[in-house]
Amino acid sequence: MNTRAPGASSTSFTTYLPALARVLPWRRLAQLVGVVVGIAIVNFFLLRLAPGDAAQVLAGEAGAATPEYLAALRAQFGLDQPLWVQLYKYLWHLAQLDLGYSFRQGMPVLDLIAQRLPATLLLMGASIAFAVVLGAGLGVLAAGRAGRLLDTVISAAALLCFATPLFWIGLMLVLVFSVWLDWLPVGGMFTVESGYTGWRYALDVAQHLVLPAITLGLFYMAVYVRLMRASMIEVRRQDFVRTAVAKGAPASRVLTRHVLRNALLPLITMFGVQASSVIGGAVIVETVFSWPGLGRTAFDALYQRDYNLLLGILLCSSVVVIVVNWIVDVVYARVDPRIRLPH
Repeated sequence: MNTRAPGASSTSFTTYLPALARVLPWRRLAQLVGVVVGIAIVNFFLLRLAPGDAAQVLAGEAGAATPEYLAALRAQFGLDQPLWVQLYKYLWHLAQLDLGYSFRQGMPVLDLIAQRLPATLLLMGASIAFAVVLGAGLGVLAAGRAGRLLDTVISAAALLCFATPLFWIGLMLVLVFSVWLDWLPVGGMFTVESGYTGWRYALDVAQHLVLPAITLGLFYMAVYVRLMRASMIEVRRQDFVRTAVAKGAPASRVLTRHVLRNALLPLITMFGVQASSVIGGAVIVETVFSWPGLGRTAFDALYQRDYNLLLGILLCSSVVVIVVNWIVDVVYARVDPRIRLPH
């Protein structure tokens, strides 16, 4: 299942343990490793339950789907071995940070993921930053004008963004800003024929990033608006806020130190919960905008039955979600001193 390319090098996982131990407590590190192994096993069996395999796809494309040819392909990919043997080999190579070889792409899976992961992280980071900043800001405005016209307009706009499918938003943004107004590029991550370097290249990437990031971020922005509005209204009614006002604390200090800081806690929690759904939404957005990230690569690998590549992408996405949730725990503990992380 996890066939390696000839001559591919493998790095032992134990090489990275000392560096990880300096960042994470051992108990926390053991929990994260256990979760990753469990996810890897579940992903392995889920893909094996799917109909078809890489051998059938390749044989069909070659027009030679004879039993002998299929048997030779399955032997080449290791698919003729018992399932437990394939699982053992997959976990053994995984412990050495060897995700196998993608015969469809003609390169090691780890190298391919390393090429595509930065684009996905850039898209995720930009969309989440857009959603959090705009959603929290609009939520504060709506809470400050609760029951008034501005609150109604913001709430209605948030509900509209929440109910609209991502692919439709993406297509409409392309139609308006790329086709009609010709302000932004249609798709891709950069202009291939430009040959830009340095700051011009960064600006070119930023222009290509605007539409995908807004498309992916609008849905989550709507969630943060509603959550921030409700949280702000609830916190303002708490006794400690009334006490601060009664003591004569400035309104700006009450808003930032008491109300806003406590109202952000549900947003931080929701951010960790939504990390996995952001990756799922990236699949649609990357396909619509031809963004060269893991989402689009996973979409292609699924149809090509490239199990090694698909397993590697699923595992990498799971690790990203785990790391994001660990960061959320750390931030939550810093924002709320009552919370202490386990050692």
